[in-house]
Amino acid sequence: MRSAASFTLLGKVPAWLRAHDPGLAATRRAARTALVMPALFALCGQVFHSPPMATYAAFGSFSMLLLVEFTGPLVQRLRAHLGLAVAWAVLICLGTLAARQSALAVAATVVVAFVVLFSGVVSSALAGASTALLLAFVLPVTTPAPLSQLPERLAGAGLASAAALLAVPLLWPRPAADPLSAPAARVCRAAAAQLRLDTSYLTDGAGAPGLPACRWAADATAAATAELRGAFQDTPYRPTGLSSGSRALVRLVDELTWLSAIVTDSAPPPDGHPRCDPDARTVRLTAASVLELTAGLLEEPHGSPRALRARTAELREAMSRMERGATARLPVHLPGPDSEPEVLAFLSTLDLSFRAQELGFATLQIADNVDLVAAAERRSWPERLLGLEPGGPSGPLAAAHERAVAHLRPNSVWLHNSLRGAAGLGIAVALVRLTGVQHSFWVLLGTLSVLRSNALSTGQNAVRALGGTLVGSVVGAALLQLIGHHGTALWFLLPVAVLVAGIAPAAVSFAAGQAAFTLTLAILFNIGQNPDWHIVLLRLQDIGLGCAVSVLVGLFFWPRGAGAAVDRALAEAYAGSARYLARAVAYGVRRCGDRPSTADAPLAEGLQAAAAARRLDDAFRSFLAERGAKPVPLADLTTLVTGIVGLRLAADAVLGLWQRADELHSGTDRAQARLVLLSAAGRVSGWYRDLALSLTGHTAVREPLPRNPAAEASLVESVRKDLRDDEGRASDTAVRIIWTVDHLNAARRLQPGLAAAAGPGDGAA
Repeated sequence: MRSAASFTLLGKVPAWLRAHDPGLAATRRAARTALVMPALFALCGQVFHSPPMATYAAFGSFSMLLLVEFTGPLVQRLRAHLGLAVAWAVLICLGTLAARQSALAVAATVVVAFVVLFSGVVSSALAGASTALLLAFVLPVTTPAPLSQLPERLAGAGLASAAALLAVPLLWPRPAADPLSAPAARVCRAAAAQLRLDTSYLTDGAGAPGLPACRWAADATAAATAELRGAFQDTPYRPTGLSSGSRALVRLVDELTWLSAIVTDSAPPPDGHPRCDPDARTVRLTAASVLELTAGLLEEPHGSPRALRARTAELREAMSRMERGATARLPVHLPGPDSEPEVLAFLSTLDLSFRAQELGFATLQIADNVDLVAAAERRSWPERLLGLEPGGPSGPLAAAHERAVAHLRPNSVWLHNSLRGAAGLGIAVALVRLTGVQHSFWVLLGTLSVLRSNALSTGQNAVRALGGTLVGSVVGAALLQLIGHHGTALWFLLPVAVLVAGIAPAAVSFAAGQAAFTLTLAILFNIGQNPDWHIVLLRLQDIGLGCAVSVLVGLFFWPRGAGAAVDRALAEAYAGSARYLARAVAYGVRRCGDRPSTADAPLAEGLQAAAAARRLDDAFRSFLAERGAKPVPLADLTTLVTGIVGLRLAADAVLGLWQRADELHSGTDRAQARLVLLSAAGRVSGWYRDLALSLTGHTAVREPLPRNPAAEASLVESVRKDLRDDEGRASDTAVRIIWTVDHLNAARRLQPGLAAAAGPGDGAA
């Protein structure tokens, strides 16, 4: 009976692991490490009889297999591991040289830690490898040794690197799928299905669906979009690299979120049944086809892009026809309206065309990005090896520079984290040099393991780290006392301890992982020696010293936690996006004057707005990772974060609208229309600037802007009076002006939800 119960219990382990370790990612890394690390430790210690080589082989394999898991195709992962191996060799050399003098060791630790931590801003691969890279420097800088020992250290790390390069493709290889492609493809298909149903309903086609079917399709699109946003936000770093394809894939998240909002806005209203003109119908259906082909290319990036490119060309032509046809639908030949209903009727003649234009622009942005992703996936082996990108050879370097510069600002969460980590490790090295702690490596491990995003989280992790270390030390001491002089048993326990240490943090808790890691180190440092449980318990003081350093530095560098950083990042992002929207409209105003200006488009403002959005994303992720009660509902904060997407991409749409304009009709001065545009842009962007101030507590949240009937009537009058061509018809400039106002109104319609989420008179977080 006992054996049957044990068999049943063991049979439940795989199910438990799948429930607590999604995709068995942690289990995969732990299993590899449990096989490789003890084997290398035994090879270097028992065969080569080199303790330094054994130590560096053990910690090297632990870092490269357990602390890191690169994503993407196999070739890309092997390249990343090769780069990690080179970085380990460089950091070991630097750490060994710096350890010879105390002042140099402290200064080098601060510089290296800052560079390693801050470099993660340019790539999720670098961000995910930061702990492994820091361990490569911390290990030698805390264990001074003569330079003659450097070759042995490098040899151990080299063996670990070679083993990792073999283990990644051979031992339980990771699936190559990235976390965003599949959910992004589902959003594309859901939006395409909704477009087809809505268009059929709006045109009363054969077998047109009813309104409930359209609502069901809209719910499916919203659910797919929420799944995509969840997959994006569930990662601790933006899941992107330096490559053009990786950057384009991440841009899809914002663009698909915007597309979902556009499709929702263009859905049939619950009351009334507006007719969809033929040009708008063609654009909507062609956009649906483009989205379906886009989904197929996301699911199979190595497929041919010819069909997608041909259909996007059709979409561009359909949009051009719709823009030309829209001029004929504006009733400029009729007498001027003298009531608000007549003004609304005039503007509504282009409503469905505007929705189709907005939808087509978003679809083209998405299709171009997916085409770039697929082009990156289709690169040959030499192109991948040389790092040649579809966007040009300077793409990665330019992207790295742009991202780094964007975060060299006082309000950057990433900069805060990098400074805190560098200062914490530097102070820890200084303390161990001054106090003469025998095993300073343990102090640095304590500092490294609990130094987190903010003071609150650091304090909580310090308590859990000390508790886990205490449990691991007590278990280790009891185990060593039980083993006594039978040290050979430790060799059999080491793989089990490594396996548990790899699985516990993800499947159980941080404290459980710390306990298992402490037990692993206790076994590792006692193999080949007389097991001494006293030494294990003495390591508690070293871990405690490291935790104290982490809490002190966390309090010094981040006294208010991640919530305040989200407030500041939100304010900066809204202010930057509002400025970008105002400049985009001003560019359109200059383009539609009696002497159209050739001034440059506000591309710099667009880049600044995108950089502010990235800083907000980092702050938001830090906030999500912060444990404890949230000061505001997460749904409200998510609404504010995603509002940035709509505002910034509305500015993109306005800019694109005027950049695509042909030679503009210049027979009249259009002064009244230009004044209406500038006034509307000033009202909308001013509201968002005030929202930015309210998010930092400087002002109360303003009421959302109402419609402005007087401005609408003035716009209609200007269109009738001075926006006709030589034959008395409305010019395409008139259409673009009305659509620009529609984009501003779309940004205005976001305001009620944002005002409710921001709350009266309080910051967001």
